[in-house]
Amino acid sequence: MVLRKIILLITVILLITVFTVPSFAEPSVSAKAAAVICADSGEIVYSKNSDVRLPMASTTKIMTALLALENGADEKMITVTDEMVKVEGTSMGLRGGDSVSMMSLVKGMLICSGNDAANATAYLISGGIEPFSKLMNERAKQIGMNNTNFVTPSGLDAENHYSTAYDMALLGAEAVKNPAFLNICSAKSVKAFYGSPPYRRVLSNHNKLLSFSEDYIGIKTGFTKKSGRCLVSAIKRDGKTLIAVTLSAPNDWDDHQKLYEYCVPLAKAMSLSCGTDMPKLKVVGGKEDAVSVAFAENTDYTYLEKPLSYTYKIYIKQFEYAPILKGESVGRVDFYTDGKLFKSVGLVAEKDVPLKE
Repeated sequence: MVLRKIILLITVILLITVFTVPSFAEPSVSAKAAAVICADSGEIVYSKNSDVRLPMASTTKIMTALLALENGADEKMITVTDEMVKVEGTSMGLRGGDSVSMMSLVKGMLICSGNDAANATAYLISGGIEPFSKLMNERAKQIGMNNTNFVTPSGLDAENHYSTAYDMALLGAEAVKNPAFLNICSAKSVKAFYGSPPYRRVLSNHNKLLSFSEDYIGIKTGFTKKSGRCLVSAIKRDGKTLIAVTLSAPNDWDDHQKLYEYCVPLAKAMSLSCGTDMPKLKVVGGKEDAVSVAFAENTDYTYLEKPLSYTYKIYIKQFEYAPILKGESVGRVDFYTDGKLFKSVGLVAEKDVPLKE
């Protein structure tokens, strides 16, 4: 009788254990369309209507800002006209006759979601909205955004202005490869200089994800009545970088947190390396004859099923005269996949090498 009770008790405990183990189910999100991809491989980790064409509101400005940076955005001051900045909606506060730099326009687009900044950028680069939209669409094709058509630089509603969650994820992944773009979109606040006469201002980022965790990276919010709430974001966690997009999502902040909690554990990470081929730099006239070198930046690579197959070429100076400073640039490594340059990473000295006394 006692043995039978013990067996029954064990059976009940086992059943409770089996039925209380949490299931690793896909998250339920509010978005009409969503996608999560590995930033490096482009592999899809999560998809919900990710190829459905929808308006994407101010997330459009990711493309406009990227093109501004790729066209040499700097701190050189430019005077904007009434025509350039006459546009409805959100603004960084530009008026005709104001002086502003292209770099401040990028900040105004990504931090304030300034439609005036986006329009001014279109005029300054291409002379108008229509020719700039052609430039946007050409760049989109290069990225692989095959279900996207840009009409406005700001993301204001327009007929035939659309994209998909997957295409916008591809755009987000391309944009964060640009160091200047990454620095701006992930900042909680930035300084900009503009006006008539220009003066320094502090622009604050309203992307709530940045306050939730240091792992989050921007990228861009968006909203119109037609598109609903749109959000493109990125996360760097456990050596993995993922891009998430939600279109028409009433609870976008919650959606993105859920998506990353589900997707980060599914993704895998590897690091590009030269293995035992990593050279040393010869030093002339130093306390040491050579110094070890290291990569100047992170070489993590995020993938889902397909780890990167790559080759590399190392370029390093034959020698350098002392003194050598830690972090000093001494060469680079070019990584190739399928015979094409995939990534170029600088090499730096790992420590100081003072002059030989």
